[in-house]
Amino acid sequence: MRHYLPGMPDASSYAAFIVAAFGLCVTPGPDMMFIVAMGGRGGPMTGLMAALGVAFGAFLHAMAAVLGLSALFTRLPALYEVLRWAGAAYLIYLAVKSFRDRGALDLGQGDDAVAGRAGPTRTRAFWQGAATNLLNPKVILFNVAFLPQFVNPGRGAVTMQFLILGVTLVLLGLAVDATVGLLSGRVASALRRSRRMARALNIFSGTVFTGLAARLLAAPK
Repeated sequence: MRHYLPGMPDASSYAAFIVAAFGLCVTPGPDMMFIVAMGGRGGPMTGLMAALGVAFGAFLHAMAAVLGLSALFTRLPALYEVLRWAGAAYLIYLAVKSFRDRGALDLGQGDDAVAGRAGPTRTRAFWQGAATNLLNPKVILFNVAFLPQFVNPGRGAVTMQFLILGVTLVLLGLAVDATVGLLSGRVASALRRSRRMARALNIFSGTVFTGLAARLLAAPK
Protein backbone atom coordinates (compact mmCIF):
# COMPACT_ATOMS: atom_id res chain seq x y z
CA MET A 1 0.00 0.00 0.00
CA ARG A 2 1.37 3.43 -1.00
CA HIS A 3 1.97 5.84 1.91
CA TYR A 4 3.17 8.93 0.04
CA LEU A 5 1.76 11.60 -2.23
CA PRO A 6 2.62 11.11 -5.92
CA GLY A 7 5.12 13.71 -7.07
CA MET A 8 6.60 14.35 -3.63
CA PRO A 9 10.30 13.48 -3.24
CA ASP A 10 10.98 11.05 -0.43
CA ALA A 11 12.11 12.67 2.81
CA SER A 12 15.66 11.36 2.80
CA SER A 13 16.33 12.39 -0.80
CA TYR A 14 14.79 15.80 -0.26
CA ALA A 15 16.88 16.38 2.87
CA ALA A 16 20.02 15.40 0.97
CA PHE A 17 19.01 17.74 -1.83
CA ILE A 18 18.56 20.68 0.55
CA VAL A 19 21.99 20.08 2.10
CA ALA A 20 23.67 19.80 -1.31
CA ALA A 21 21.78 22.79 -2.73
CA PHE A 22 22.57 24.99 0.26
CA GLY A 23 26.25 24.08 -0.01
CA LEU A 24 26.20 25.10 -3.67
CA CYS A 25 24.35 28.35 -2.92
CA VAL A 26 26.80 29.56 -0.26
CA THR A 27 29.81 28.76 -2.44
CA PRO A 28 30.92 32.00 -4.14
CA GLY A 29 30.18 31.86 -7.85
CA PRO A 30 29.40 34.15 -10.79
CA ASP A 31 25.90 35.06 -9.58
CA MET A 32 27.10 35.92 -6.08
CA MET A 33 29.99 38.00 -7.40
CA PHE A 34 27.60 39.82 -9.73
CA ILE A 35 25.31 40.64 -6.79
CA VAL A 36 28.24 41.88 -4.69
CA ALA A 37 29.31 44.11 -7.56
CA MET A 38 25.79 45.50 -8.03
CA GLY A 39 25.39 46.13 -4.31
CA GLY A 40 28.74 47.86 -4.34
CA ARG A 41 27.62 50.19 -7.12
CA GLY A 42 24.11 51.03 -5.95
CA GLY A 43 23.61 50.22 -2.27
CA PRO A 44 21.60 47.63 -0.30
CA MET A 45 18.35 47.76 -2.25
CA THR A 46 20.17 47.57 -5.56
CA GLY A 47 21.98 44.47 -4.29
CA LEU A 48 18.66 42.99 -3.19
CA MET A 49 17.02 43.70 -6.55
CA ALA A 50 19.99 42.13 -8.33
CA ALA A 51 19.49 39.02 -6.16
CA LEU A 52 15.78 38.96 -7.05
CA GLY A 53 16.69 39.24 -10.72
CA VAL A 54 19.13 36.35 -10.47
CA ALA A 55 16.44 34.31 -8.69
CA PHE A 56 13.96 35.11 -11.47
CA GLY A 57 16.45 33.92 -14.07
CA ALA A 58 17.14 30.78 -12.02
CA PHE A 59 13.40 30.12 -11.80
CA LEU A 60 13.06 30.31 -15.59
CA HIS A 61 16.01 27.94 -15.92
CA ALA A 62 14.34 25.52 -13.51
CA MET A 63 11.07 25.68 -15.46
CA ALA A 64 12.97 25.01 -18.68
CA ALA A 65 14.55 21.95 -17.06
CA VAL A 66 11.12 20.77 -15.88
CA LEU A 67 9.75 21.08 -19.41
CA GLY A 68 12.76 19.35 -20.91
CA LEU A 69 13.87 22.38 -22.92
CA SER A 70 17.33 22.44 -21.36
CA ALA A 71 18.12 19.11 -23.01
CA LEU A 72 18.34 21.02 -26.30
CA PHE A 73 21.68 22.45 -25.22
CA THR A 74 23.21 19.00 -24.90
CA ARG A 75 22.15 18.20 -28.47
CA LEU A 76 22.75 21.59 -30.10
CA PRO A 77 26.31 22.77 -29.33
CA ALA A 78 25.87 25.83 -31.57
CA LEU A 79 23.01 27.09 -29.39
CA TYR A 80 25.22 26.74 -26.34
CA GLU A 81 27.98 28.76 -28.01
CA VAL A 82 25.63 31.56 -29.05
CA LEU A 83 24.33 31.93 -25.51
CA ARG A 84 27.83 31.76 -24.04
CA TRP A 85 29.14 34.58 -26.23
CA ALA A 86 26.00 36.66 -25.69
CA GLY A 87 26.43 36.32 -21.93
CA ALA A 88 30.08 37.33 -22.09
CA ALA A 89 29.27 40.34 -24.29
CA TYR A 90 26.61 41.49 -21.84
CA LEU A 91 29.00 41.23 -18.89
CA ILE A 92 31.63 43.23 -20.78
CA TYR A 93 28.97 45.88 -21.45
CA LEU A 94 28.28 46.09 -17.70
CA ALA A 95 32.01 46.29 -17.01
CA VAL A 96 32.43 49.25 -19.37
CA LYS A 97 29.53 51.05 -17.69
CA SER A 98 31.11 50.49 -14.28
CA PHE A 99 34.53 51.73 -15.37
CA ARG A 100 32.95 54.88 -16.82
CA ASP A 101 30.87 55.57 -13.69
CA ARG A 102 32.67 58.31 -11.72
CA GLY A 103 29.87 59.40 -9.42
CA ALA A 104 29.59 59.06 -5.65
CA LEU A 105 26.46 57.76 -4.00
CA ASP A 106 24.06 60.52 -2.92
CA LEU A 107 22.82 59.05 0.34
CA GLY A 108 20.41 61.87 0.82
CA GLN A 109 18.26 60.65 -2.08
CA GLY A 110 18.19 56.91 -1.41
CA ASP A 111 20.36 53.91 -2.14
CA ASP A 112 20.12 54.16 -5.90
CA ALA A 113 20.22 57.91 -6.39
CA VAL A 114 23.67 58.88 -7.54
CA ALA A 115 25.08 62.20 -8.56
CA GLY A 116 24.94 62.53 -12.31
CA ARG A 117 22.74 59.42 -12.63
CA ALA A 118 25.67 57.17 -11.74
CA GLY A 119 24.99 53.60 -10.71
CA PRO A 120 22.17 51.23 -11.70
CA THR A 121 18.54 51.83 -10.77
CA ARG A 122 16.74 49.12 -8.81
CA THR A 123 14.63 48.08 -11.79
CA ARG A 124 17.68 47.93 -14.00
CA ALA A 125 19.55 45.89 -11.38
CA PHE A 126 16.71 43.35 -11.39
CA TRP A 127 16.72 42.89 -15.15
CA GLN A 128 20.50 42.87 -15.35
CA GLY A 129 20.57 40.11 -12.73
CA ALA A 130 17.98 38.13 -14.68
CA ALA A 131 19.82 38.61 -17.98
CA THR A 132 23.19 37.65 -16.49
CA ASN A 133 21.74 34.42 -15.13
CA LEU A 134 19.70 33.57 -18.23
CA LEU A 135 22.66 34.14 -20.56
CA ASN A 136 24.84 31.67 -18.64
CA PRO A 137 24.53 28.29 -20.37
CA LYS A 138 26.36 26.64 -17.46
CA VAL A 139 23.25 27.19 -15.33
CA ILE A 140 21.14 25.36 -17.91
CA LEU A 141 23.46 22.37 -18.00
CA PHE A 142 23.70 22.40 -14.20
CA ASN A 143 19.95 21.98 -13.86
CA VAL A 144 19.98 19.12 -16.35
CA ALA A 145 22.77 17.34 -14.46
CA PHE A 146 21.90 18.14 -10.83
CA LEU A 147 18.13 17.92 -10.43
CA PRO A 148 17.62 14.41 -11.89
CA GLN A 149 19.88 12.92 -9.22
CA PHE A 150 17.16 13.53 -6.62
CA VAL A 151 14.15 12.46 -8.67
CA ASN A 152 12.66 9.02 -8.01
CA PRO A 153 10.58 7.84 -11.00
CA GLY A 154 9.11 5.12 -8.81
CA ARG A 155 7.16 7.74 -6.85
CA GLY A 156 5.36 8.97 -9.95
CA ALA A 157 4.62 12.51 -11.19
CA VAL A 158 8.23 13.12 -12.22
CA THR A 159 7.41 16.61 -13.51
CA MET A 160 6.08 17.61 -10.09
CA GLN A 161 9.23 16.28 -8.42
CA PHE A 162 11.37 18.37 -10.77
CA LEU A 163 9.21 21.40 -10.02
CA ILE A 164 9.52 21.01 -6.24
CA LEU A 165 13.29 20.57 -6.42
CA GLY A 166 13.70 23.48 -8.83
CA VAL A 167 11.66 25.88 -6.73
CA THR A 168 13.49 24.78 -3.58
CA LEU A 169 16.83 25.49 -5.25
CA VAL A 170 15.66 28.94 -6.34
CA LEU A 171 14.39 29.86 -2.85
CA LEU A 172 17.59 28.70 -1.16
CA GLY A 173 19.64 30.69 -3.63
CA LEU A 174 17.49 33.77 -3.13
CA ALA A 175 17.85 33.60 0.67
CA VAL A 176 21.64 33.48 0.39
CA ASP A 177 21.98 36.01 -2.43
CA ALA A 178 19.58 38.52 -0.88
CA THR A 179 21.62 38.48 2.31
CA VAL A 180 24.82 38.98 0.35
CA GLY A 181 23.29 41.80 -1.69
CA LEU A 182 22.04 43.68 1.36
CA LEU A 183 25.30 43.32 3.27
CA SER A 184 27.51 44.31 0.36
CA GLY A 185 25.24 47.26 -0.34
CA ARG A 186 25.34 48.50 3.26
CA VAL A 187 29.13 48.39 3.33
CA ALA A 188 29.30 50.14 -0.04
CA SER A 189 26.84 52.87 1.03
CA ALA A 190 29.10 53.77 3.94
CA LEU A 191 32.22 53.78 1.78
CA ARG A 192 30.64 55.82 -1.00
CA ARG A 193 30.54 58.95 1.17
CA SER A 194 34.02 59.41 -0.27
CA ARG A 195 34.09 60.10 -4.02
CA ARG A 196 37.49 58.45 -4.23
CA MET A 197 36.17 55.32 -2.54
CA ALA A 198 33.10 55.40 -4.80
CA ARG A 199 35.42 55.39 -7.81
CA ALA A 200 37.35 52.46 -6.36
CA LEU A 201 34.10 50.52 -5.87
CA ASN A 202 33.11 51.17 -9.48
CA ILE A 203 36.50 49.90 -10.65
CA PHE A 204 36.03 46.83 -8.45
CA SER A 205 32.60 46.20 -9.98
CA GLY A 206 33.96 46.59 -13.50
CA THR A 207 36.79 44.21 -12.72
CA VAL A 208 34.32 41.64 -11.38
CA PHE A 209 32.18 41.87 -14.52
CA THR A 210 35.26 41.55 -16.73
CA GLY A 211 36.44 38.53 -14.77
CA LEU A 212 33.03 36.87 -15.05
CA ALA A 213 33.03 37.40 -18.82
CA ALA A 214 36.52 35.91 -19.11
CA ARG A 215 35.50 32.97 -16.90
CA LEU A 216 32.46 32.28 -19.06
CA LEU A 217 34.53 32.27 -22.27
CA ALA A 218 37.49 30.34 -20.86
CA ALA A 219 35.51 27.61 -19.07
CA PRO A 220 35.56 24.14 -20.65
CA LYS A 221 32.65 23.56 -23.02
